[in-house]
Amino acid sequence: MPQHCYDTSSLKVRWAGLLFAMLLPTLITWAYFVLASAYPQGMKQAVYLIAKVVQFGFPVLWVLWVLREPIRTGRPTAWGLGVGAVFGVVVVAAGVALFQFVLRELPMFAAGAERIHGKVDSFGIDSVAKFIVLSSFYSLFHSLMEEYYWRWFVFRQLRAMVPMSWAVVGSGVAFTLHHVVVLMHFFPTALWFVALLSGGIAMGGCFWAWLYDRTGSIFDTWLSHLLIDAGIFFGVGYPLIQPVLGA
Repeated sequence: MPQHCYDTSSLKVRWAGLLFAMLLPTLITWAYFVLASAYPQGMKQAVYLIAKVVQFGFPVLWVLWVLREPIRTGRPTAWGLGVGAVFGVVVVAAGVALFQFVLRELPMFAAGAERIHGKVDSFGIDSVAKFIVLSSFYSLFHSLMEEYYWRWFVFRQLRAMVPMSWAVVGSGVAFTLHHVVVLMHFFPTALWFVALLSGGIAMGGCFWAWLYDRTGSIFDTWLSHLLIDAGIFFGVGYPLIQPVLGA
């Protein structure tokens, strides 16, 4: 993806849309977990849903109506799918092992588990079947939408205006910020743990940006992303919320 030359007015428009997209998910997450914490759960979920529709609708509308560019992405590639799958499997194996053998019995993790229990319970997830549906939705659909948002739009727009290294790091850091808000909500006193996981998420975002740059297909990065999300839900999340599910 080569860098392009834009006139000053066009460059300002592109940066305005890009910065909005880079910050919006963090603002939405902060508003949901922090600002609206005292509001009824139903109201919070309704507003959050509307905000997510705006978030995921923005890139395609911006590209079509403002930038007036075609909507396209490359087809999956055998090399990209293979590299992405290997990365996903390695990350899941390392993460589940770290959870099972190091973190699970730590006091700060027990406190975080209680907060996670409360959040899951507020969504009405009270059975294994409901947990599977929720986990499958996030692993399959939400991960695809994030790849479209962060790699197809944010990284691709950055890549057209700044050097490759800056585009990779910038999109990776922006991708991490809303995860930091979530981690701080569940582990507010374990800053080292928040920093550790945030660093891992940033590296994942940078890897997916690099892979997308090599293949031009969000489907290659999606496979990697969904494997990691599924590993987190079923390898870490399920053991944590068994008391809520009665399993």
